[in-house]
Amino acid sequence: GAGLPEIVGHFRGKSTKRVMLVFSVFLLIMVGAVFVYSPALILGNISGDSLSWVYIWCGIIFVYYIVATMLPVDKIIGKIYPLFAVSMLFMAIALMVVLFVKWPALPELSDGLHNMNPTQGNIFPCLFITIACGAISGFHATQSPLMARCVKSEKDGRPLFYGTMITEGIVALIWATISSYFFYGGAASELGVSNTLHAPEVVVAVSEGWLGTFGGILALLGVVAAPITSGDTALRSARLIVAEFLGMEQHSIRKRIYICLPLFAVTMGMLCFNIADSNGFNVIWNYFGWANQTLAVFTLWSVTVYLVRNKKPYIITLLPALFMTVVCSVFITISKNAFGLDMTIGYIIGAITLILSVVWFSIWYRREQKKSL
Repeated sequence: GAGLPEIVGHFRGKSTKRVMLVFSVFLLIMVGAVFVYSPALILGNISGDSLSWVYIWCGIIFVYYIVATMLPVDKIIGKIYPLFAVSMLFMAIALMVVLFVKWPALPELSDGLHNMNPTQGNIFPCLFITIACGAISGFHATQSPLMARCVKSEKDGRPLFYGTMITEGIVALIWATISSYFFYGGAASELGVSNTLHAPEVVVAVSEGWLGTFGGILALLGVVAAPITSGDTALRSARLIVAEFLGMEQHSIRKRIYICLPLFAVTMGMLCFNIADSNGFNVIWNYFGWANQTLAVFTLWSVTVYLVRNKKPYIITLLPALFMTVVCSVFITISKNAFGLDMTIGYIIGAITLILSVVWFSIWYRREQKKSL
């Protein structure tokens, strides 16, 4: 159940710990911001075509975030999460059954790994930043202390943590397959909609078109629940991380308010930018995706150090640490919202980063081996 506070504890120097905590809290705030507007778009489309419905749902979801962040975990989150989980699993299983029934022709790896959308950049590294909540995710590193506090025994750790990762991976693969079929396999024409729809609109079209009204409602509840439950646990984790760093007890409502007010203020500011700017969501999502995977890099390297020092098979985290280090370094180099350099330069920097990481780890590893002799 070791999570972000424990991981940060392995860093040397108070300044490094402070930077890591600020970085992590800012990431969690971005999670809360982006996961207000996206489910509000889905719910707004169901309620009516008026943009005012989207704003109304934004307000409702944000109020829920405030309540869920302030109250104990067993008061709201613990009671409604089982319903959300059942809805999401129903959605995934139902859509998977439809896929097996239709058995569509889909793009294969042999077709090439290039990005088939001509308006976007290369598939590497953007794919691994856009899909920011898979098996490798810094956000999940921040959630582990919250989950660890809800289990009765450490023996439940493996089925809980491994189980959630595997389940989320399956759900992600189902939707990745549906998206491939929707955009490149003819599902858009089958459903009578445009293949230029945004992600929330694709969810609505596929769920209603394939599962009918009742199935569509349950499926949409599952899809809407996923971002909402990510947002409320993100802000709750941010409160707990800040409280633990400051040594501030959280039994009294007054102490919770002290921490929550600035968190909600910054989240509201990002949400307003998200709504006001037509490209606001993409900007915030880019920074969120990069920050999320960068935190995953720190986590993977920290776990690798732990495994080496405890003489355990460190290769299982070293390889993804190296890979994601390259991904994050290349993305921040080529992103238009960051340095915006040429793709070739980004790949060169990625190669240099990989070489330096391997050399640095090798030197450190040899020193650790000498210490243990």
